[in-house]
Amino acid sequence: MPPLPSHPARPAAPRALPYRKPTRGRDYWILDDVLPDPDAVRARMLERDDWVQGYPHKPEPWPGLRTMPGLEPAELAHVEKLVRKATGAQRIWAVDPAGGGTFNHNCVQVVGKDECEPRPHTDSRSLCRYAAVLYLSPDLPKDCGTSFYRQNLPGGVLGGNQVLAPHNNLVDALGTRFVPEDSFTEDLRVPPRYNRLLLYSANLIHTATGYTGTTLEDKRMTAVFFWMAAGGTR
Repeated sequence: MPPLPSHPARPAAPRALPYRKPTRGRDYWILDDVLPDPDAVRARMLERDDWVQGYPHKPEPWPGLRTMPGLEPAELAHVEKLVRKATGAQRIWAVDPAGGGTFNHNCVQVVGKDECEPRPHTDSRSLCRYAAVLYLSPDLPKDCGTSFYRQNLPGGVLGGNQVLAPHNNLVDALGTRFVPEDSFTEDLRVPPRYNRLLLYSANLIHTATGYTGTTLEDKRMTAVFFWMAAGGTR
């Protein structure tokens, strides 16, 4: 009997994630005029000379420039007080990751035009419950804020947007790091504003909406934060 014809294995159907409509005051919070003196923070950042280079300057998976710590202790304590009030969390803290890995809490990131594209992802549930981005650039274009995404499944079916236990991040939940480019679609866009803190549940799929600028002064400058929490609204 001749051997049966072989057929290439069909790609596994993408896993559908659970969906939770991003709701302000439950899944994300917009806190404006957060820092008493954002100009002083921005000026301090522009004077720093310890920026670490990412793509396209160096062969790194992350884009632009980074430096940390961003906020000074009193500034960070002020922000954390506002975060606890908004979420109802009794306590928040930054995790010290095991194994000596880099954890970019209280990190200032500067990314310009053509240095990166939107990259939908979630943050690790093992490292944070809430994440936040603080906009430190005046007059950013409205399409340089932050967007929340959900799955775009085959056939145009909309899927979910969050990672739940037992998975820790989007790669875990999907079972792969590689998905088609059209696997996600924008669900909600929050525009940027100078001295605005966008705080959100870290297990929601999100990304920077876009980037701008060609110099340190006019690129998209943000500070990012990652907190575990006890108590709260989620």
